[in-house]
Amino acid sequence: MVVPVNPLDRHDLRTRVDAALSAFLDRQGAALIAMSPELAPLPTALREFLEGGKLMRPGFCYWGWRGVADADGSGAASLDPETEAGAVRAAAALELLQASALIHDDYMDGSDTRRGMPAIHRRFAAAHREAAWEGSATRFGAAAAILLGDVCLTWCDEMFTGSGLPAERISAARRYFDVMRTEVMAGQYLDVLAQAHGLDEPDRAAQRAQTVIRFKSAKYTIERPLHVGAALAGGGPEVIAAYSAYGLPLGEAFQLRDDVLGVFGDPAATGKPAGDDLREGKQTLLVALAAARAASPAAIKTLRAELGNPELDAAGVGELQDIIRSTGALDDVETRISALTQDAVAAVDAAPIAEEAKAVLRELAVMATARKK
Repeated sequence: MVVPVNPLDRHDLRTRVDAALSAFLDRQGAALIAMSPELAPLPTALREFLEGGKLMRPGFCYWGWRGVADADGSGAASLDPETEAGAVRAAAALELLQASALIHDDYMDGSDTRRGMPAIHRRFAAAHREAAWEGSATRFGAAAAILLGDVCLTWCDEMFTGSGLPAERISAARRYFDVMRTEVMAGQYLDVLAQAHGLDEPDRAAQRAQTVIRFKSAKYTIERPLHVGAALAGGGPEVIAAYSAYGLPLGEAFQLRDDVLGVFGDPAATGKPAGDDLREGKQTLLVALAAARAASPAAIKTLRAELGNPELDAAGVGELQDIIRSTGALDDVETRISALTQDAVAAVDAAPIAEEAKAVLRELAVMATARKK
C-alpha cells in the first residue's frame, strides 16, 4: 500500500511545526548568546540537528488533538485559529524531547552519524580538534552532547507550557506529557541493560527487547503523543482508551520496522551506514529471535562474537544478515509488523473521533511501518 501524500503535510502541519520550532529557537538562541557569544554553536547545532526529522510525535499529538477538537465533523474552518496555533506549538515541543533523546542515544550508542550528518558528540569533538583546544576532544564532544540534550529537555517543557493553550488544558495534558518523558528514559535504561546482558539467554533477551519496544517506542512515539493531544482538546476516557488500542500495536510495529532498517536498510535512505545496529550491538527483537533460532553452533558463535563489533566490515555485516534471514527471524518480524498494523487500523476505525483524523491516522500507520528510513 502506498501513501500518495505525506499525512504530515495536511493543513501545512510540517511547515507550521517547523515554523513554531524556528520561532522558539530564535528566542531561546538569542537568550543563550546574550549570556555569552561562545554559546552560539549550541543553537546552531540544534537547528541543523532538527532538520530532516520525521516529526512523528508532533504529528500524532496534533492529530490526537484534532480527533477530539473536530469530533463534531464541522471541519478545520470551525476551529479557532489561535487555539489551533497553540496546539501546533504544544505538539512541536515533542520534537525537542525527541532531539534530547536522540542526542543522548547517539552518544550512548557511540553512533557516528544521524540523518546523514555527524552525531552531536562527534560534531563538537571535531570542533575541539579543529580549534586545537586543550584536553580531550572526545570528552569535550561527550560533554557538549549531554548538555545540549539536557537543554532540549528543558526547552521542550518550556515550549509546551508556553504554547498559549488554556492553563486547564495544559494541566490536563501534563499528566501524559510527564509520564511520557519518564517512560522513554526508563525504556532507554532497559535498552542499555539489555546490551549489558547480551545474548547468553536468547529467550530472555527477546522478552527484554519487547519490554524496551513498549516503553521506548510504542508508548513514547505514538500512544502518549496521542494522549497528550486528546487531553489538550478535552478528550475523555473513551478517546484515551481508543488511542491506546491504536497507538500501542502501531508503536511496536514502528519500532520493529526501525529494527529491520537498522540491519537491512539502504544507507542512502537511512542516512546511517549499512548494518549500523549490528556494529552497535543493539539487542533488538530481530536479533534476539535470530539467536534463539540459529540452527548451527557456528552461526550462534558468529552472531554472538560479531554483534557489537565496531570494526565489522561489509562482509561481516553480510554474514550476520544471512544468519538472521536463515533463522526466519526477519520473516517473523515482517509478519508481526503486518499484523500489528492491521490491529491499529481496526482500532482507529472504531475510535470515537473525527473522520478526518481517522483517515490521517490510517495514513500515518502506513507511513510508520512501510518507510525506508
